Amino acid sequence: MTGYTMLRNGGVGNGGQTCMLRWSNRIRLTWLSFTLFIILVFFPLIAHYYLTTLDEADEAGKRIFGPRAGNELCEVKHVLDLCRIRESVSEELLQLEAKRQELNSEIAKLNLKIEACKKSIENAKQDLLQLKNVISQTEHSYKELMAQNQPKLSLPIRLLPEKDDAGLPPPKVLRSCRLHNCFDYSRCPLTSGFPVYVYDSDQFAFGSYLDPLVKQAFQATARANVYVTDNADIACLYVILVGEMQEPVVLRPADLEKQLSSLPHWRTDGHNHVVINLSRKSDTQNLLYNVSTGRAMVAQSTFYAAQYRPGFDLVVSPLVHAMSEPNFMEIPPQVPVKRKYLFTFQGEKIESLRSSLQEARSFEEEMEGDPPADYDDRIIATLKAVQDSKLDQVLVEFTCKNQPKPSLPTEWALCGEREDRLELLKLSTFALIITPGDPHLVISSGCATRLFEALEVGAVPVVLGEQVQLPYQDMLQWSEAALVVPKPRVTEVHFLLRSLSDSDLLAMRRQGRFLWETYFSTADSIFNTVLAMIRTRIQIPAAPIREEAAAEIPHRSGKAAGTDPNMADNGDLDLGPVETEPPYASPRYLRNFTLTVTDFYRSWNSAPGPFHLFPHTPFDPVLPSEAKFLGSGTGFRPIGGGAGGSGKEFQAALGGNVPREQFTVVMLTYEREEVLMNSLERLNGLPYLNKVVVVWNSPKLPSEDLLWPDIGVPIMVVRTEKNSLNNRFLPWNEIETEAILSIDDDAHLRHDEIMFGFRVWREARDRIVGFPGRYHAWDIPHQSWLYNSNYSCELSMVLTGAAFFHKYYAYLYSYVMPQAIRDMVDEYINCEDIAMNFLVSHITRKPPIKVTSRWTFRCPGCPQALSHDDSHFHERHKCINFFVKVYGYMPLLYTQFRVDSVLFKTRLPHDKTKCFKFI
Repeated sequence: MTGYTMLRNGGVGNGGQTCMLRWSNRIRLTWLSFTLFIILVFFPLIAHYYLTTLDEADEAGKRIFGPRAGNELCEVKHVLDLCRIRESVSEELLQLEAKRQELNSEIAKLNLKIEACKKSIENAKQDLLQLKNVISQTEHSYKELMAQNQPKLSLPIRLLPEKDDAGLPPPKVLRSCRLHNCFDYSRCPLTSGFPVYVYDSDQFAFGSYLDPLVKQAFQATARANVYVTDNADIACLYVILVGEMQEPVVLRPADLEKQLSSLPHWRTDGHNHVVINLSRKSDTQNLLYNVSTGRAMVAQSTFYAAQYRPGFDLVVSPLVHAMSEPNFMEIPPQVPVKRKYLFTFQGEKIESLRSSLQEARSFEEEMEGDPPADYDDRIIATLKAVQDSKLDQVLVEFTCKNQPKPSLPTEWALCGEREDRLELLKLSTFALIITPGDPHLVISSGCATRLFEALEVGAVPVVLGEQVQLPYQDMLQWSEAALVVPKPRVTEVHFLLRSLSDSDLLAMRRQGRFLWETYFSTADSIFNTVLAMIRTRIQIPAAPIREEAAAEIPHRSGKAAGTDPNMADNGDLDLGPVETEPPYASPRYLRNFTLTVTDFYRSWNSAPGPFHLFPHTPFDPVLPSEAKFLGSGTGFRPIGGGAGGSGKEFQAALGGNVPREQFTVVMLTYEREEVLMNSLERLNGLPYLNKVVVVWNSPKLPSEDLLWPDIGVPIMVVRTEKNSLNNRFLPWNEIETEAILSIDDDAHLRHDEIMFGFRVWREARDRIVGFPGRYHAWDIPHQSWLYNSNYSCELSMVLTGAAFFHKYYAYLYSYVMPQAIRDMVDEYINCEDIAMNFLVSHITRKPPIKVTSRWTFRCPGCPQALSHDDSHFHERHKCINFFVKVYGYMPLLYTQFRVDSVLFKTRLPHDKTKCFKFI
């Protein structure tokens, strides 16, 4: 109220001043707002008007502002680059749009194809289902037809008689015992595996009388035999050792007969028993004479006619090397064929039916009267006449310089010690063996000892007396290793011996050496031969040879293996159809139960064949020579041939009668992981490869972080017990094919070379077929053999660093070849390839086959190999000479034959092409 009063009174006081101040502030704000409005609105309008009127000047080219044409804008210098970029982007957008439209068109076409493929797949599935149904129906129909034509077969029931069962009724006369009336076949079915129970001689009274060496050797070989079993209840055969007795011991026949009858499984008559009497000395008496052995077989070296039962009892060789292996270094070589003496004989007849000093009548006069008891007097006179004639150098002595060895009546006693007799036989081409004058004495230990010693040193035996029963005569063909001459023909012996050619004589000597090594030389061979004789007689197939169990080393795989173009480039060579199926094994031995006696006597080359001493392999191998005695007796399957055709047709298939066959690569390595991995990768994509077996020869295991390549087939890494090059040829159970490609871990071979080598091997399965060839040569100054690796047109060896061979040879190398050779390989860590070539050439009497390859297949970047060392060749020289001493001759054969793949790369008309080219 006060302020209002004061304002009405003229603004006197403070209130008036305040009102004036407020009024002036409002005026100022209004003026300021009006000024800003003028500046912000009118000035832009005026500027715009001015600028637009400025562009209307007469000189149109001087316009600066205002709308312009598109091309005129680019005349400004700072926007020229931007214009070029805009044009390029526009062009690329047009191209992308065109491509987008093209891709859309292709996608549409592919969608149509996908739909068509889906329909095709559905149709193919329907067709496949129909084919499967047709195949199933066909198989069913085939089975029905087979069932109609073939009876249903099953394994025979195993008959196990009771312990006290006498079995077959005994024959009226035990002297007439044969297999059909004295052997119980019910205990030996075909599927039994031929189990053999061996009595422990120490458990019986006569066991303490046995010669310790004979007993120890017999027990050792029985423990190692594959047929021996500890279960007497399932045994097919029972074996008991009764001799040889110690020197002062004399066992009465009645006591021995009583002890035999007390055997736990004798069953009153001893059927299915074999009583063995092994002799170490030439004067061994006939221990089982006047001893009733019932229906038990008897195996010994001395028989009388009244005692021997042909086809039932066995004449065995004396056990000369009881606890020792033969020393091959002391055995003379088989060449030269002719030795110092044409024939030799040393002996003394203590009890003769007629004195040699008496004048003998002619054969005609003797034959007019009673038949003579023997022809010893005529033999003495004839042989002395030959010696006095000086036509040939012979040595005959009918009186021993020292005390003769004890012998049976009418038997020619041995003279001197064994070492002296062997030294004389080493100088003899033929060794005369005069049979006892007693016609009732079928065979004696003295004659068997003379035969053993003659075969041991390579003197061809000449047996005077056809009535004698030589060891294993019903199975062995002695005519291939010895001459058996009737005594009346003694006057023709000299003519007969001189008429033999060197080749026939060498063949007889080689066959005699084989018989001695296989059936006579050791306790193992004698015991195995006795069992093989009986098993062959009762027609039970041999058990498979044991394979070496592979201890696998775990390893990681997964590394993608590339393909080396240098390895896989096959040029014009078509490798044939590549199998897409997984690896499969070769056909197993298929003739286990169909072998007949005729198979045992089939003749391959000059080698006769008796029976199976060693079990057969699980394949179908047996070679056309001496090895057929060591294997199954069926021979290699003939591969090759066919209807013929052009080279193009031939190269389109692998060829042979088993077109789907595969092979296994065996690669030996020792701590060269990088080299090994590279070699394995080179096998990627190799056709017909079944498996790769890497023999890890080092005690140090592979690196844990090592990644193995994936080459499409299994890689088996095998651990070995020791570092030995012999491990390369062990018959590993992981090898499921007959063909083995042995290859070094640093060898370089192309796929076409490997495949061509495989083709050639299939046409020569009993040979070594490989790439690097070598040969042996005779060093005249040093009179020894040399190993030569120089390139030449002639060869006698193919190194197993890159070669195909049959798995059967792995069995022979590891289990049959003399142990001395494998020991030599381990000593030098060398020569295993030479040893394999010796073995195959010795068995087949054929040279290897070289397949052409590049001059060298070694990798240039690999570490230095053993063969680069100078001592390597000196050792190989020694190996060859040592192997020759072990075999007794040089088995390697020269050849200039090699197989080249020229035809595969030569375009020829089909009517001009007959076979691949041999050079």
